[in-house]
Amino acid sequence: MNLINLLFGIGVGVSLGASAYAADPIKIGIPVGLSGANSVVAPSVVQASELAVEEINSKGGVLGRSLQLEIADDGSGAQGAQRAYDSLVFQKEVDGIVAMETTAARNAGLPIVNRGRVPLIYTSFYEGRSCSPWMYINAWVPEQQVAPIVDQFMSEYDAKKFFLIGSDYAFGRGMLNFTREYVESKGGTVVGESYLPIDGSDWTAIISQLRSANPDALITSTSGGAPNVTLTRQLRAAGVTIPYGNYAVDEGTAKSMGEDAEGIYIAASYISSIDTPENKKFLEAVEKKFGDDAKTPNELSVPQYEAIYAYAAAVEKAGSTNPVDVIDALGEVTVDGPRGAITMDKQHHAALTMYLGRVTGDGSVEVVRSFENVDPGEQCPQFAN
Repeated sequence: MNLINLLFGIGVGVSLGASAYAADPIKIGIPVGLSGANSVVAPSVVQASELAVEEINSKGGVLGRSLQLEIADDGSGAQGAQRAYDSLVFQKEVDGIVAMETTAARNAGLPIVNRGRVPLIYTSFYEGRSCSPWMYINAWVPEQQVAPIVDQFMSEYDAKKFFLIGSDYAFGRGMLNFTREYVESKGGTVVGESYLPIDGSDWTAIISQLRSANPDALITSTSGGAPNVTLTRQLRAAGVTIPYGNYAVDEGTAKSMGEDAEGIYIAASYISSIDTPENKKFLEAVEKKFGDDAKTPNELSVPQYEAIYAYAAAVEKAGSTNPVDVIDALGEVTVDGPRGAITMDKQHHAALTMYLGRVTGDGSVEVVRSFENVDPGEQCPQFAN
């Protein structure tokens, strides 16, 4: 197994190659929601991508070739994703794709990836069980993320009655279906479950249902970004104070919400306060490169950063950008970065250390508990080793 230490040449690094690049650049496509629901978090994802490429290129690139980003706006949805993937795969002819996207965008892009036979690393947490021979995933699934929040509410607050709110698409419904089953398996009940379209912003009717149901705790699963902001602000304006767990809020979005986000519980594979040398060096690198323009590193941007290193490591291991060889290598390389050592060898997914966190008054997240190497469970058994 190839251990790649990401930061500043500690341990074994990506091959430095020649001092002068000997061939055309290796092109990595970055479809991301520069517009639409994900536009709140997209800037941090783009910065993370730029930092990873700069670091790798500063060491000589991969196999004597530089990395080059091709960024395309997927509009945070299916139509935009189809255009973005079509452009990246068939016009830009990228060698690989690293994508933090909504489920709707990913689902629209996958058929194009499969047709074009381009390696894809999906870096967004999601509802699970999306499988393609051309896709690997380095972010969490419900089996890794739901239990910490539900268990905390049941043990700390004696919660028995839960209300669930989501965006009406695959991620929102998939996460809350899993949550309902888990709550019931632990002896609790779901007293209400409501959804708003992915681009909806008026949660008034759903909040009224929540108040009428009188639950002990609230769990939400929106498309991230803008829906998190509108829902949380309206919950606070309505005086909702019960324990609140949010599956999709990231630290950057939490900071943008200010005091409205205080008290929200999250479960994440990355929290910026992780106290490790690797994370500290990563944070220093972000600050050095972007200065006052730096976006808060978060659960969506850090997997993106690590995935570019994973793609580079797979190319190095394969000895070329041949897509079949790179796909074979992606399940064998390990990236040791801000989140720790991560290998996507669990049916094209990864075991992850998870953190239960609580948002503080300034938008930062304090770690309540940690859970080492949580297995993603059965996701894509056809790819089992």
